[in-house]
Amino acid sequence: QVQLVESGGGLVQAGGSLRLSCAASGRTFSNYAMGWFRQAPGKGREFVAHISRSGSSTYYSDSVKGRFTISRDNAKNTASLQMNTLQPVDTAVYYCAAASGPFSVATGVGFDYWGQGTQVTVSS
Repeated sequence: QVQLVESGGGLVQAGGSLRLSCAASGRTFSNYAMGWFRQAPGKGREFVAHISRSGSSTYYSDSVKGRFTISRDNAKNTASLQMNTLQPVDTAVYYCAAASGPFSVATGVGFDYWGQGTQVTVSS
């Protein structure tokens, strides 16, 4: 089992920044690729970004590319999402997830463990 706990959400004005953190416990953190997803009110879950086990490879959705940066610290068992130039459309509950094997960013299938989520609200 892997336990994931997100933190860092909050209310920010458009154009502002937030940094989300995901603290992992349980099994060896470096064995898992990490992803961030979000879900806005009334909408389905949306992929945001993922990072490889070593941190050498990252991938972003088009909607956040150039504004968000995913990173990880395997020594501290944490993954982070730096979010800059936030816009009201970024308002959502943000979830981190861990995948031990193949996964789909379109569906989230393959991500074995999920956090409880942290709310990000961007005001205009």
